[in-house]
This record gives sequence, C-alpha cells and structure tokens, in this order.
Amino acid sequence: MNHHTLKATCTTVHLGGFSCNLPPALVINSGDSIEVETYTGFKIYQDAPAAFLTSELVEICQHLPPERIVGPGSHLLTGPIYIREAQPGDVLEIQLEEISPRLAMGFNAIRTGWGALPQQFSEPRLRFIPLNLEENIAEFPPNSGIKIPLKPFFGILGVATSETQQSSIPPGIYGGNLDNPELQAGSRLFLPIFVPGALFSIGDGHSAQGEGEVNVTAIETSMNGRIKLILHKNISLTSPLAETPSDIITMGFAETLDLAFESALKQMIHVLEQFWGLKAEEAYVLCSLAANFRITQVVNRPQKGVHGMISKSILPIPETEFLYKD
Repeated sequence: MNHHTLKATCTTVHLGGFSCNLPPALVINSGDSIEVETYTGFKIYQDAPAAFLTSELVEICQHLPPERIVGPGSHLLTGPIYIREAQPGDVLEIQLEEISPRLAMGFNAIRTGWGALPQQFSEPRLRFIPLNLEENIAEFPPNSGIKIPLKPFFGILGVATSETQQSSIPPGIYGGNLDNPELQAGSRLFLPIFVPGALFSIGDGHSAQGEGEVNVTAIETSMNGRIKLILHKNISLTSPLAETPSDIITMGFAETLDLAFESALKQMIHVLEQFWGLKAEEAYVLCSLAANFRITQVVNRPQKGVHGMISKSILPIPETEFLYKD
C-alpha cells in the first residue's frame, strides 16, 4: 500500500460533471491512501475576497482546459482517480480519514429559480462567511452571536458511468452530489463501479450544512482530505451505502421526497436482507421500529435525497466484514 498526494491543478481537476473519457489524474492500487486537495468557487471567484482565493484557484479558474469541462454543473472536482483492477460490477470503498477546510473562508449563494422556496427568495445573493478554524465555528449572521459548529464533509464523492457527460448536480447510483452531512471523517462510503478503473472524483467541500440544504448551498469551502480507496470483488450494490462510527446509512434519490424516501427504505430492507440475513418482512418491521429517515437535500435537480439510518449498536457483526467495523 502506498500513499499519494493529489494537488488541485488545471490538469487534475474537472468542472461540471463526470466523464468516462477523462484521463486519470492519478493511478493507484487498491488500499492506497491519498492526500487530496479540492477547490470550490469556479463561477464566483471574480467576486470573491482575497481570503477566499489562492493563486492555484485563480490559475484553475482562468486557464482550465475546455476538455476538462464535462458537464453543466458548477462543481470543481479533483480527479478522476483510476484504481487498478477495478471493473464494472465491483464495489469501491472510500474511507474518509481526515477532512479539513483549505481556507478560513466559505460562501453561501441563493440562485434565482433554485432552492426550496424559489418564489419567496427569488433574488440572487452571494455571501462569504469567515470560518473560525481555532474554535471550529462560523458565526452567522455576522455579529449575531449565533455560532454554527463546523462539521466538514465532501458533498460530492462519485465514480464515472458509461456516459461521456454526466452533470455534477444530481446524485445517483454512482454517488455524485450526495450532500450528506453524515459523511464526515471516520465514515466509509461504498459505491458500485460502472467503468474500468472506477474513475473516482471528489469535491464540493462543505464546512457546515443543515439537512435539506434548503437554499441550494451550504458553507461551500475549499477542502483538504485524506482518503483510502479499497476495491471489493464479488459484492453486489445497486445504490450508495455508507457506514459511520454509529450507523449504517442507505440513500434514495428521486424527483419527489416521497419517492426518494421509498427508495431509501427499500435499500435499507435490501441491506438487512443481504448482509444480516433478515427476511424482507422482518426487515420492513425492523425499519419501522428502529430506523430513522432524514431529508438529505431538496435542491439538486432533478434528484432530491433521503437517507435512512439504523444504529450499529442493535446489529450483530455481519459475516461480510467489509461493511461493519466496530
């Protein structure tokens, strides 16, 4: 197992989506760890204060090659990372070991026509929010005394599909714009693989986000992290699956919250069948007794997100050790 460093540069980032045609920014073996650098703010950098900018981000924003713009989204992603021997049908495990803001500044934006209340809040607004990294808080509104704890995570963790252009805006079975605040350091995410090498990309750092992300954005932050990528053979997944120190998490995506919830519930039932050996009806009952379902986000068109959580404390360790680490 080796350790790599992946800086964000014009040749190692891509904008707006995922693509099976992008050349890898890094090639690794299963089990390798990576110090990864991500930036955000591609489309707003000209309005940003100096504290938000670095020379590297300005260089990316001014000189990103056209061939590295692969979708309509505004997300700047680092990657893709190619994992040797990864093939369609395998599963990629992403261990999130460390996550920390790259700079002491983030932003929040209201976009016209977007968000949970687009008619009530129709005027675009861009706010830059200082981060107090020593106290691990952000105060908003300024001088209000309201202190938001920083809980950094990567909003986008995804693999490429067979599509040459897949927007970075909606989440899906490939991961992508999950915007799940549970995926903090110490968590693991499992994604099905669709193309050779998996072609994993990461970005969309958030320093703090409420469940729902109702006005379109969180505290969007350039973020550093240390991750480990592990390849699993002979395991079937049809949707992203996650594990935190306390919970197993399933995810559902659909055009309505009702359908997203239904998908997350079905995935939870399937996981309890597949890895804990429950019958479907038993799993359904257990979900009613012990699982919690939460709104992940309501704004990533066209896919809203719901995630289901069940405490590991009530579950025996399954035979499949890759899933559950006590």
